Amino acid sequence: MLDERPPSGAALRVVDPLLERTVRLLFTFGKRRRVNVATGTIKKVIADRGFGFITADDEKDYFFHRGALDSSLDFDRLVGGERVDFDIEQSPKGPRASRVKAA
Repeated sequence: MLDERPPSGAALRVVDPLLERTVRLLFTFGKRRRVNVATGTIKKVIADRGFGFITADDEKDYFFHRGALDSSLDFDRLVGGERVDFDIEQSPKGPRASRVKAA
């Protein structure tokens, strides 16, 4: 029985839910990639939720999480209007800002 293989073209089914979730997360995070570097202004900070929005110089808004900030910025002191440089990367929910640092 150990030498049995599924017919060609058949998908393997993962029986262990934890393994399946781990594989799914690896594929999800593997798809995130750096798109480009941009400059913009902090538009809005939602301090109690730990995130905010940046308006890039091209007028598009990008979501950022407090964990995406470089050590040059203190999330708790952001009020809006600060100039920042950031990377734009694709996430499962669309483009977002990462590696945000003071311009």
